Amino acid sequence: MTSGGTCVSVLVFSGLDPSGGAGMAADLAAIAAHGVHALPIITALTVQDQNRVYGVEPVDSAMLVRQADALTGALRIDAVKIGIPGSGANAEVIARIIARLREKNPRLPVVLDPVLASGHGDALAVGDARAALAPLLALATLVVPNLAEAAALDCSPCPHVLVTGGHGDGPFVINRYLGAGHGHHDRLWRWPRLPGQFHGSGCTLAAAIAARLALGDDIGAALGAAQAFVHATLAGAYSIGPGQRIPRRIQSWTPSLDPEPGIDRW
Repeated sequence: MTSGGTCVSVLVFSGLDPSGGAGMAADLAAIAAHGVHALPIITALTVQDQNRVYGVEPVDSAMLVRQADALTGALRIDAVKIGIPGSGANAEVIARIIARLREKNPRLPVVLDPVLASGHGDALAVGDARAALAPLLALATLVVPNLAEAAALDCSPCPHVLVTGGHGDGPFVINRYLGAGHGHHDRLWRWPRLPGQFHGSGCTLAAAIAARLALGDDIGAALGAAQAFVHATLAGAYSIGPGQRIPRRIQSWTPSLDPEPGIDRW
């Protein structure tokens, strides 16, 4: 999809998951599914499969700067999506890159998936993951924590927060939007809880939201369309081995004007 003859692009900072289920692999597929081009900068190499993380090796922060300089010097950036920074040094570098981009475009949307650990509690950063996220939380337009991350992090600097309920209980996954002061204009989405566990659903959601914002959706439209997309990817998930399944992000999909099966209210 193009804007003014140029493809809409999302600058992505994320880790490399060799299972192909989460991290950069999920981001690239989810963004492409919306007709948007992803500009990938790998923040960390990981040792993992579809169920567990066994090791993390951050990419040198100087390499992140060099890659970002090359891309931002030549291309227009329509949104930024951030996954794991891998280290505190990388988080600081990413924050400086975003600040520089905001000098050109103060309204540049930045979506942060504030991953503290894998679903099994495995570390996804060297050092204190919560401390590493602090400079990024201060710059994010939207942060998308799960229930545990929302409880552990101070998301108050962020103007928009979507707390996801995939790790909760009950027949519905309840995602709660908090904006305009985190307590006003709350919005809820309820999605039928699908059986099984999924690898990379959070990455998929944050990346899809970034793609929709890059295309010009307002925050409400972006959240609604991205959640509908993720629900479809989970409904069509496939297995690459025992354990967690992989969301089917590569599929024929377009946003629907019908909000079902998600039920939302202000």
